[in-house]
Amino acid sequence: MTATVALSACSGQPDGQTAGRNELTIADGILTADILNSFGRVSDLQLSPDGKTALYGVSYPNIADNKSVRELFTVGTDGSNRQRITFSSKSKSNARWIAGGAKIAYLSDGQLWVMNADGSRPQQVSRYDGGIAEFAFSPDGTQVLFIASINSDDIRHPSDFYDDLPKANARVVTDLMYRHWDEWVEDTPHPFVAAFDGTGLSEIVDLLDGEPFECPTRPFGGIEQLSWSPDGKTIAYACRKKTGREYAFSTNTDIYLLDVATRTTTNMTPGMNGYDSDPQFSPDGRYLAWNSMEREGYEADKIRLFILELATGEKTHLTEAFDNNVGVFTWAPDSRSIYFQASVEGASRIYALTVEGKTLRTIAEGPYNYGAPQVADDKIIALRQSISQPDEVYAIDRATGEVAELSFENKHLLDQLTMGRVEERMIKTTDGRDMFTFVIYPPRFDPSKKYPTLLFCEGGPQSPLDQFWSYRWNFQLMAAHDYIIVAPARRGVTGFGQAWCEQISGDYSGQNMQDYFSAIDALKAEPYVDEDRLGAVGASYGGYSVYYLAGCHNKRFKAFIAHSGIFNLEQMALTTEEQWFVNWDNGGYYWETNNSTAQRSYAHSPHRFVDKWDTPIMVMHGERDFRVPFEQGMAAFNAARIRNIPAKMVLFPEENHWILKPQNNIFWHRTFYAWLDEQLKMGN
Repeated sequence: MTATVALSACSGQPDGQTAGRNELTIADGILTADILNSFGRVSDLQLSPDGKTALYGVSYPNIADNKSVRELFTVGTDGSNRQRITFSSKSKSNARWIAGGAKIAYLSDGQLWVMNADGSRPQQVSRYDGGIAEFAFSPDGTQVLFIASINSDDIRHPSDFYDDLPKANARVVTDLMYRHWDEWVEDTPHPFVAAFDGTGLSEIVDLLDGEPFECPTRPFGGIEQLSWSPDGKTIAYACRKKTGREYAFSTNTDIYLLDVATRTTTNMTPGMNGYDSDPQFSPDGRYLAWNSMEREGYEADKIRLFILELATGEKTHLTEAFDNNVGVFTWAPDSRSIYFQASVEGASRIYALTVEGKTLRTIAEGPYNYGAPQVADDKIIALRQSISQPDEVYAIDRATGEVAELSFENKHLLDQLTMGRVEERMIKTTDGRDMFTFVIYPPRFDPSKKYPTLLFCEGGPQSPLDQFWSYRWNFQLMAAHDYIIVAPARRGVTGFGQAWCEQISGDYSGQNMQDYFSAIDALKAEPYVDEDRLGAVGASYGGYSVYYLAGCHNKRFKAFIAHSGIFNLEQMALTTEEQWFVNWDNGGYYWETNNSTAQRSYAHSPHRFVDKWDTPIMVMHGERDFRVPFEQGMAAFNAARIRNIPAKMVLFPEENHWILKPQNNIFWHRTFYAWLDEQLKMGN
């Protein structure tokens, strides 16, 4: 493959060196890691108040500079007048329409900026110490709700105790949740409100002043956890009002209403003890809708859609008859329906649900993942991706379901690539169930040949396996390296009913492992699968799967790769941050000798079966991973080498559970395929 890479010429008036579309010439049409890291990444779709224009951002990776820069675009919802509206060397995020659509507000370098809707006359309007993370304007545009950090008391330092030790370097910790995801918890996100006069912010107030709680919820919560009422008098927000040990074991996030004038706060979900999140007022102000889980401590409980009638306080569960998770949702302009995204049976669809009668209708389906639906007159505007295409902006006719692409950000690359065929199969499991499975074939698949084949082990453990496009676990990139990919929706995968999802809790080593074997055994019976060249790969819980399979696969596989995998459940339970996760899924802790579920879980920790390992394995891990601490990977690698099993370990000092920097991502991929090729292709 020969590719030339150059930044495209930019129209408009650039502010210094600008980011831009990577223009490639792809000689042989085969996807590579370098090409994968050249796609523009479309995100954060926002509709103008009149519903006629879509605003979105595109992140452009720069491999040479090892960073990405995000720029802003607009396009008519009828597909007209697509244009880039910002040009600079600095990223823009959280872009929102304001002033009735005449202006756009956005963040750059952690400060709030405002510009005309065409991108002209950008003006910085905040200079807030420490920076702003996200924001939302009030409906009348006179106030700004924003997220910023305050100091946390979770971690203390020597100078806090002794003035004469200014150079001593230590962390003093007295309770749990002292680190989270990829950072030591030395600050806490809080919501603030400020007056806005068009040129600057004033009268800034911390809405949780004196409260040590985080809002939005770490590590992934954002401005979607807060919303303005249509009259601008009330803010709804989600918050888990707990700290330390209590926080570490609880998922009880409640929805609160805050009166902006009086600063009084009311808990609207007392007695609802699971995650309550994503509050949204209906456009007419009559209802508040939010996503809710029922059980405390269970982060993979069914996500239900609730509404609250504000005048009466009556709560209604809208999705009792829907046996899957509700994702991102939005109100219809008439407040009579809600549109939401949900992963169901291998694809993420868009549904419409009436408030009265709870009538459910499918708006958009097919072999795609739809996300972030928004209503524009007779259309739904949404992002769409698939196993064979990254996110782009699409318009869906609400009546007919007809779909039209609007953004075309990556058409110049996709038109040059040959993608492998994606097949959906149903495979019988050992307990007689039908299991949905993706099979992805090499782009130039020849059924008369035999191919090395990879079993993909999904992470989570409770997560969707659907039409996702990934910049790490990219099925088409795997297939482009002449591998067949087998990706089973084993027990624990969401989108196939709650009972299928829940079976895995307390049974990591049980039925879902048999599901893996059912999938790979069914495929290795095909004449084009070389059963002597099978590998298994996965990350997180998928990494646990690889480590466990290594001790019980009965010589099925010739190579393994585990990224950020759980190896020693006892150590994991005491070093991960969110204790509700291991407490629920393991059934408890290893010292609970009368707890049969916990004892079974820890008895089947992968580290207990290393004596049965006999297959080359590569371990990859980010050193800033606090969810699955990187010592898990070190222990697995050390165990393999102590037993003289061929092994390799790749550690990324600056990465967390994911591999995000462009050059690290490319190195990850090159090392990944070099290992597989060495074990499964060379000499065969």
